[in-house]
Amino acid sequence: MNTARKIRVLVAKPGLDGHDRGAKVVARALRDAGMEVVYTGLHQTPEQVVEAAIQEDVDMVGLSILSGAHLTIFPRICELLKENGAEDIMVMGGGIIPDDDMQELLANGHAQALFTPGTVTADIINWIHEAMKDRLS
Repeated sequence: MNTARKIRVLVAKPGLDGHDRGAKVVARALRDAGMEVVYTGLHQTPEQVVEAAIQEDVDMVGLSILSGAHLTIFPRICELLKENGAEDIMVMGGGIIPDDDMQELLANGHAQALFTPGTVTADIINWIHEAMKDRLS
């Protein structure tokens, strides 16, 4: 995809989950696909994630959650983005999220896309390019 500027994505591991291999794999794939990627590291609070997203002027936040706290963290991130006038930053995520919870998060606008373990990174990259196409033209 030929764009005027690179897509900027913040990859975050909020909460107490200490396993970040998947997040690092996705971050590297996005970087290899030509995106600018900021990885915040483990044990980030929603406040830290949103502060970093705004500071880094990202287009999208990608949350990796394996701890089961997705129904709390996704809505809190969206609430903080809105409170800070940054609701234009898209939110996607992945991890261990049951189907019913995925539907709830998507239906309530707490994520624009969710990816489960085993998702091919090319699918994530393609989704981001499609989601960003109107913003970059």
